[in-house]
Amino acid sequence: MNLAKAIRQIRKEVPNPQQEQQEAIADMIKELADNREAIMGAIRILKGLQEMRVLETIGALLDQRNEVGAIAIQQINQPTMHNVVKTGINAFKFMGSLQPSEIETILEGMGLGLKKLSETGHEGKKQSIWKMQRRMRSPEIRAAMTTMVDFMEGMGQAFLKNREEKQ
Repeated sequence: MNLAKAIRQIRKEVPNPQQEQQEAIADMIKELADNREAIMGAIRILKGLQEMRVLETIGALLDQRNEVGAIAIQQINQPTMHNVVKTGINAFKFMGSLQPSEIETILEGMGLGLKKLSETGHEGKKQSIWKMQRRMRSPEIRAAMTTMVDFMEGMGQAFLKNREEKQ
């Protein structure tokens, strides 16, 4: 009867560093080949950034990052910057409270109004009181006036509410 020989020594195979390096290179080449389009696109972007000297500027900023960081912190820590951040946050809250269609209507109206304003400014025509009175009866003017009065009413309500809260 033949029994198995007892294991007295465990041989741990240590990979050859050259073999590991060759396997890593082979894996990298395979990934490059599999992602050729993405790699070529990234190279084109990097080349464009290099030609525009953006990479050089970023490198200089990284070299001077401690000084740049200190200056940035000093600027951010100014009281006026706190107001800018608060104002920005409030502006985003305001924009988020409006429906996209409302914003589109307001911006379109402002655009057309500015266009008319520009045309009037370039032509330099003076209008008689009678002609202005006749224009006040037009549906467009009445709609704009109603809108402006409603706007002023809402703004006034906010002002009064704010004043009451402060007292």
